[in-house]
Amino acid sequence: MRCLLILLPLAVWAAGLADRIDEVLSGSAVARRAHWGIQIVDARTGVPLYERSSDNYFVPASNTKLFSTALALSRLGPDHGFRTVVMAREAPDKAGRLRGDLILVGGGDPTLSARAYPYKKGPIQGNPLSAIEELAQACFDRGLRGIDGDVAGDDTAYVWEPAPDGWAQDDATWEYGAPVSALSVNDNAFSLTIRPGTSEGSPARLRLNPPIEYYYIDNRLRTEAGAKARVRIERRPGSAQIQLSGVVPLNWKGVTEILAVDDPALYAAAAFRQALMRLGVRVAGQAVARHRGGTQAGERERSGYVELARRASPPLIEILRVINKVSQNLHAEMMLREVARARSGAPATRESSLQELDAFLGEIGVDKSEYRFEDGSGLSRLTLVTPAAVVKLLRYMYQGPYRDAWLSLMPVGGEDGTLASRFSLQPAGRLVHAKTGTLSHASGLSGYLDAPAGPRIFSILVNNYNTFASEIRSAIDRICLAGLE
Repeated sequence: MRCLLILLPLAVWAAGLADRIDEVLSGSAVARRAHWGIQIVDARTGVPLYERSSDNYFVPASNTKLFSTALALSRLGPDHGFRTVVMAREAPDKAGRLRGDLILVGGGDPTLSARAYPYKKGPIQGNPLSAIEELAQACFDRGLRGIDGDVAGDDTAYVWEPAPDGWAQDDATWEYGAPVSALSVNDNAFSLTIRPGTSEGSPARLRLNPPIEYYYIDNRLRTEAGAKARVRIERRPGSAQIQLSGVVPLNWKGVTEILAVDDPALYAAAAFRQALMRLGVRVAGQAVARHRGGTQAGERERSGYVELARRASPPLIEILRVINKVSQNLHAEMMLREVARARSGAPATRESSLQELDAFLGEIGVDKSEYRFEDGSGLSRLTLVTPAAVVKLLRYMYQGPYRDAWLSLMPVGGEDGTLASRFSLQPAGRLVHAKTGTLSHASGLSGYLDAPAGPRIFSILVNNYNTFASEIRSAIDRICLAGLE
């Protein structure tokens, strides 16, 4: 009888929740046509409170990051760190001359940028090359004044596999599809600001940040008074040329696009070489890349090499917080590979990384029939997962040893990260702590509801809608608010 008295109010609440959610889904033609997968459970008992197609497969988009960041936190621990080192076969001589190459060795650190750690709300500010310049200054302080060889960017800690299966070809042009590398500077991207020329018919003005000469830019953008802005940016796969075409109006305020670099190790080497030369170091050679698994074999053994400088990363927990708060694709991919590298001691591959994820999920009770992962960020259109599997992961982390650290990674409704502009008019939205996800025709939100009656864990995945994502997000948010009543 006592169990009945305890469970009866929960059953009554769950029945009311089902009515509220069904009202949201039936009240919109847009929502009715979409494919919805939902599971909401009591966080303490795991008792389901609402389910809808929770065992069906969905493209989860960036809800995938819940899996890669949970794996990294569980396997590596919150204090795990990364290091980037500068090495050479021998130290500079008394005159500061280095006979041979100077090697910038990536260790999987995603923080070589202007991002703030610990996480802060707001736009990224500061010098995107500050970490590279600090390493260059450290080499200069060691007496380096000249390099006879090349400046090499070495990313052989991870096998060179820049794009997981299921990423679209066009993704590689943009920052969100930046290639995966163990040596990553400024998120393997740069900003291109476009403003009108000074007169009718003149070419558009361009500004790069950071100002590294990496791509050749063919600027065919022309300025026309009274025109409507039409800007086209193209880069063919494998090409070192970006072509700009179209027109911009004379009084246009301009636009800034963030583009990916195709070879992060080469880009890092170019930035490092440039930083050294600004300090007055003479460099005879060029910037080059060293990969493992590509046309260049990379350095497999460095015993006897001299270390000239190093940089340590912030602790892992701060990196994971940025990943989930802002939904950073590249960093999530790097965390997936770092687990494989740290666990095996060998250079990480995408396959070995996904095997680590498989093993972890098996340990926490998520069956292989409940998912198919092709990447760690969710950009792959081939990644599939069930809402029930997401909830299992979330409940495991909620009950696990890193619970408080894990919860701190979630965006908060109306407060920060990718939920900063959602629930802004509903105070109850601050009780939503969840990870977002968006791709073409796919949206998701999964996490925790601090409901007055007790904490809930939920996953809402939506696929196959043909409308603005904002309309689907609105319905998702109403479901979350219904779960708090």
